[in-house]
Amino acid sequence: MAEPEQRLLMLIDDEPAQGRLITALAGREGWRTVIVNESEKAIAMLGTRQGMQLSAIILDQGVPGDEACDLIAELKERRPALPILMLTASTSPQLAVEAMRAGATDYLVKPVAPDRLMQALRNATTRETPRDELTPLTEKMPADLDFDAMVGTAPPFRDALAKAAKAARGHGPVLIEGESGTGKEMLIRAMVGASPRARAAFRMINAGAVPASSLDSVLFGHEKGAFAGAFEQQVGALQSCDGGTLVLDEIDRLPVDVQDRLITVMETNCVKPLGSQYGYKVDIRIISASNLPLADLVATGHFREDLLRLVSRTEIELPPLRERIGDISALTRHFLNRIGEQPGLRPLGVTNEALNLLAAFDWPGNVRQLQAVLFRAAVFCDGDALTAEDFPQVREIVGETSACEPMRESAGVQLYCDDGNLRPLEDIEADVIRLAIGHYRGRMTEVARRLGIGRSTLYRKLSDLGIDNAA
Repeated sequence: MAEPEQRLLMLIDDEPAQGRLITALAGREGWRTVIVNESEKAIAMLGTRQGMQLSAIILDQGVPGDEACDLIAELKERRPALPILMLTASTSPQLAVEAMRAGATDYLVKPVAPDRLMQALRNATTRETPRDELTPLTEKMPADLDFDAMVGTAPPFRDALAKAAKAARGHGPVLIEGESGTGKEMLIRAMVGASPRARAAFRMINAGAVPASSLDSVLFGHEKGAFAGAFEQQVGALQSCDGGTLVLDEIDRLPVDVQDRLITVMETNCVKPLGSQYGYKVDIRIISASNLPLADLVATGHFREDLLRLVSRTEIELPPLRERIGDISALTRHFLNRIGEQPGLRPLGVTNEALNLLAAFDWPGNVRQLQAVLFRAAVFCDGDALTAEDFPQVREIVGETSACEPMRESAGVQLYCDDGNLRPLEDIEADVIRLAIGHYRGRMTEVARRLGIGRSTLYRKLSDLGIDNAA
């Protein structure tokens, strides 16, 4: 990556407030920002001495409007190697396709989270590894909201789904851990949709995206005059979700003082807004998500042990994609089917050689990154099926030799050990039960009927599997 003083960002934007925000955020990463408010000025700047020093461009679609893709194409024609990020309020997949075909490196939907913006800038200007098709294009397709859309047969993944499906029927706190991009948000929304609180209030707060100074008000609320700048009362998320579900994403990033207040709420079921003389009783289910193992943060003193105990009555761990390589084939075909339904795109197949290549990559961005890579490849594919040639950056990273190794397909339930011998019957049986619970979305009567066993037998086996603690 270039040294911070060498990184100059051009922001094409006519909204002063947004310009100040992006300038401040980019400054944290060592960027210097120059703002232009017209398309013509942006084009003219490319030919100046300052313009030759640019490392990236952020373009707000609101400036050129319907001609945003034309402006991107012209900017790319003049400076082909310059990354361009388009910022827009639109969630249209058609616009995403057109912007990428015009030459956009990434596509950010407003309001964009600070971490998402800074990560996009890092990805756009990282030269150590090929970047273009590995950029996280998470806004392109709407997320599925039920367990049926959670594709995969790897035992650790099905175990996580089985726990989630059973926990969805309860009311107790749930903690979901897993690396970024493993599908935590999708799993949470599936749980909420299958829960008794599905029609009640629901909010998702990303602790990492909210300024630390605002978290107290966002979560607990405040009274008018509680502090300087509190010109009116604000109802916090914990109070507004009474009777429903509150999701705390990136709970590992909660400041310690906020952790203390959350402990009090969870122990007393009472929320006291800042500046209030009294509290409010609430009935709320808290589902937490963390990219990092909270137990490790407890050991280093960055997370309260008593809060971990409170939020993890049911604990679910989503495995990274590199630990479920056998699922890549099914995930690839699933995503290609969904991508083919988007405006401007069409259904595509995928060759075995391409699948072998995808299986050889270790996917640090996990399932979200796989989806982004497939989306980008589909946009530029001229044939009827994706081949290894459609993933040049992945091929460059993994090398020709690894790409030629055949992928080990997952048969749903693994029958053999790595040494070639059959697995123990009880282990195979456990995997079958996990698959059934995930497939029938935690409906235990249906699971027992399909497996041909009684409910009492099923629950005994669930206890043996260690997934009988969902509340």
